[in-house]
Amino acid sequence: MNLITLDFETYYAQDYSLTKLTTEEYIRDKRFEVIGVGVKIDEEPTTWFSGSHLDTQKYLSTLPWKDSALLCHNTMFDGAILAWRFGIKPKLYLDTLCMGRATNGVDVGGSLAYLAERYKLGKKGTEVIDAKGKQITGFTSSELAQYGEYCKNDVELTFKLFQVLSSAFPEEELQLIDMTLRMFISPVLEVDDALLNDRLDELRHEKLQLLGTLKEKLKCENEEEVRKRLASNKQFAELLSEFGIDTPMKLSKTTGKETYALAKNDEGFIALTEHPDEFIQHLCAVRLGTKSTIEESRIERFIDVGARNKGRLPIPLKYYGAHTGRWAGSDKVNFQNLPSRDVKKKTLKNAVIAPDGYTVVNCDSSQIEARVLAWLAGQNDLVEEFAKGEDVYSIFASKIYEFEVSKKNPVERFVGKTCILGLGYGTGAKKLQHTLKTSPPGADLTLEKCEEIVNLYRKENSAIPKLWNKADSAIKDMADWTDILKPYYLGKHRCLTITKEGIRLPNGLYIRYPDLKLNDEESNSGYIYQSRKGPVSLWGGSVVENVVQALARIIVGQQMLKLSERYRPVLTVHDAAVCVVPEDEVDEALAYIVEVMSTPPDWAKGLPVACEAKIGKSYGEC
Repeated sequence: MNLITLDFETYYAQDYSLTKLTTEEYIRDKRFEVIGVGVKIDEEPTTWFSGSHLDTQKYLSTLPWKDSALLCHNTMFDGAILAWRFGIKPKLYLDTLCMGRATNGVDVGGSLAYLAERYKLGKKGTEVIDAKGKQITGFTSSELAQYGEYCKNDVELTFKLFQVLSSAFPEEELQLIDMTLRMFISPVLEVDDALLNDRLDELRHEKLQLLGTLKEKLKCENEEEVRKRLASNKQFAELLSEFGIDTPMKLSKTTGKETYALAKNDEGFIALTEHPDEFIQHLCAVRLGTKSTIEESRIERFIDVGARNKGRLPIPLKYYGAHTGRWAGSDKVNFQNLPSRDVKKKTLKNAVIAPDGYTVVNCDSSQIEARVLAWLAGQNDLVEEFAKGEDVYSIFASKIYEFEVSKKNPVERFVGKTCILGLGYGTGAKKLQHTLKTSPPGADLTLEKCEEIVNLYRKENSAIPKLWNKADSAIKDMADWTDILKPYYLGKHRCLTITKEGIRLPNGLYIRYPDLKLNDEESNSGYIYQSRKGPVSLWGGSVVENVVQALARIIVGQQMLKLSERYRPVLTVHDAAVCVVPEDEVDEALAYIVEVMSTPPDWAKGLPVACEAKIGKSYGEC
């Protein structure tokens, strides 16, 4: 296979750039223009081409794309330009930005300039700064030549970076990069804009009704004044005070100081939504619609994206978006948190549909984190319960409530489920109490009862706290690695290796903790490492959470690669894979997908993975 390294230079301006627009918006915009393109085939010298769109099209069409891999730094951008603007799709997509994130972790820089300096490959130029606001006709021949040299240098740096990163990069991860990029560049799922427009009209009508009612009661001259008063935390607090209501407060996780508890998931605000005075409930309802316009803006975005892409919905996912390797939302379209509980808000998911003649299959790994945790810790009784398909949530809930709990006891089973899924990483009683109260269907337990539950969980699953302790020791070793230390395994199975560089995963990548050290600023604060957002505390429970999520992500990724041998995954959300299959082979496809998603990888013998698959015309239906 040929390797074509490529970099497009495009027109941008103060009000038209990737800082103002999403990648999809920028490329689809009528102002879009290619200034030039740098191309390197295998190890040949990089060439620079600049000309009209038609000339560029002719030049690019002469390259051997069907037998080539495309390599860029940010292939989501350059690959989409190549496909959407020139109708060219290579055999494989490669991306040094993605590879850099996976290799070095998400807590260090990923720009070409940073990585080139990190690996001592050369220096990235700055000529692009001088191109702001210049269309191709605005360049002199010498300026265009200079711009070409800048572009060629970027291409050479990208190629050199790939040579460095690919030497130890897992092949299966390269395939996952390609799969992720194709979800965006060659989308399959479509948008039901009629359904979205109906919901948008309904949403706006609901908001107008609420605002109109409040206008008179709040003595506002117009609805905009009502919106402003309710959207501001300070003004909303003042408004509550006018009606004799104390504003709920909380400690800020960022500053440690007291602040308003007016976010929709804050216990204090939730209490206000259930206030005996219907007017206070009304205020909260309008505030939710005014403070957060996520649903409305998302609907509008989906409609606009569909309109620009002939009804198709490019799925922008960030490969290795999280510290543990999981995918993350990108381009202001986050499929990782589309609403699904509220019937009306689920319209977004219902509007994501399969093309004519096809059906959506959504296959979700069942309790994969809890299963991996029990297996990794050697909590064999819990592993056996999972393997037998027993209702582990009800089993633990029965121990809590001391009577037999089943699915006929939704609240009690919810408590058992929350404990099985949440207490395995060291969650304490206070956090458990908050989670139980604020998550539907909700359970209001005393702090004392929650302390009993936490102790019960740790007693019944004693191997899991022991794993936390081993992870604590691993933190100390990684922070102060000595010559006498040798790499060693963490957990009951040989899939995680503690090394000087970090925790080596079964796919060959690492979980890294940059600048890991003992926190000497506060007493008894333990270890910290540096993330993009500042220092992060680290202890055994959080390390176990990291590795369990990383292992779950690797399992699902490997399963998706197996699925792709017959059915192309078009979306992944958390621990689920979404495929689009022909309607006339749904049963066959469903059986294959379930079989694949129920099979553990070779490195995880004895891990009882399972899944739940649903089908539907839309993503929301399944």
